[in-house]
Amino acid sequence: MNRFSIESTTLVSVCYLPDRALLELEFRDGTVYRFFDVPASCFQQLLTSDSKGRYFNNNIRNRFRNQRVSTDEYCLDKEN
Repeated sequence: MNRFSIESTTLVSVCYLPDRALLELEFRDGTVYRFFDVPASCFQQLLTSDSKGRYFNNNIRNRFRNQRVSTDEYCLDKEN
């Protein structure tokens, strides 16, 4: 799946691989994190929420194992 931009004061873009339940988020400060074992329903709810930052803080942050990604290796669609 390709990375795409979203309207948010916290996030810049998202990328999700449903077959791996892997969510990658790019934040306004330039950091990129991968979140593992994220259900597709959680990803869909993030996309449809009125406040992406609030949804992230309440439903993703500190709930899924994650890894900071260096800028030269980010974007899941580059791996496919």
